[in-house]
Amino acid sequence: MKYTYRLIGATLLFFINYSFVCAFESSRGEVEFNIRFFDRRIYHVQTDPIFVQVTITNNSPYPYRFKLADDRSFSIDFDIRTMTNRQLPQADSLVRKRTQNAQVFFREITIESFESFSFIEDLRDYVIFSQTGSFRVRARVYPELIRAVPAAGQAVIPALESNFLNLSLRPPIIHGSDGIPLEMDVATGALLVRQQLPPDEVVTYMLLARQTSQWERFFLYLDLETMLTKDAYQRRRWLSENEEGRRKMLLQYRQTLQNPAIDDDLSVIPTTFEILRTVYNNNEGTVTALLKFRMPTYTQLRQYIYYLEKKDNYWMIVNYTVQGLGTEDNR
Repeated sequence: MKYTYRLIGATLLFFINYSFVCAFESSRGEVEFNIRFFDRRIYHVQTDPIFVQVTITNNSPYPYRFKLADDRSFSIDFDIRTMTNRQLPQADSLVRKRTQNAQVFFREITIESFESFSFIEDLRDYVIFSQTGSFRVRARVYPELIRAVPAAGQAVIPALESNFLNLSLRPPIIHGSDGIPLEMDVATGALLVRQQLPPDEVVTYMLLARQTSQWERFFLYLDLETMLTKDAYQRRRWLSENEEGRRKMLLQYRQTLQNPAIDDDLSVIPTTFEILRTVYNNNEGTVTALLKFRMPTYTQLRQYIYYLEKKDNYWMIVNYTVQGLGTEDNR
């Protein structure tokens, strides 16, 4: 009897495992794995993080399940090569983590049909960048974790492979005479240097940049950290995060501001604008502006009050409020 129960149990385990593999294989071709730069900008060889957004999309009619490690380096790997197909070496910290004898904690993620799951990783956590140039980036996600050893009779589930990204690294960042890093325009490669503009010209600069979708210029005079931590909940999160977590929070906030569907106050493009009033002292100031947003049959009017503070002799936008003023007929 015991032998019979063991035989039945083993048979059931086989069929469950077989069914899982079959279901995985049937949906695998309809599961998309894509990567893109989370905050596309000019990257330098030894400074700024290179954040990549990883997205898994389930286009199949069945739920897609996989294991995601708390430390993502046990779920995903990046293959980064030069144009001569030389693979870049792995980061020392990554090698130490993957070779030490420690338990890997994970959770099971279920992606329902026609839904997506995304997370963000820094390429510098995976490889060593020691030279400038152009590189090809590809990622692999391992549904059963990188260091997991399949049990006896368990099929090995292959990794999902992503699209390719082209990465260009420039020489180390240039600092101005005052020690402040110089921003660069993604479109032209020209240096963007903060100037000692009065508050009304700072707001004008920001709005003109938004009208032309020049994001590096748009963010040049925005103090994102101060703007983000005005919210009590975000401030608590900020204080509890380490340096890397704070960088990710800022990038996520920046991404939010670049999406008018999420933030339609600061990110939406004004058709026209007019500076109505400017008040400031040595350290603080406000700029009131009338912004108009043209729709197909009417024009929406909004009054913005931008709050500015002087930091390192530069006026920076730290907050804003919006008041609706009705509409105008376009006829």
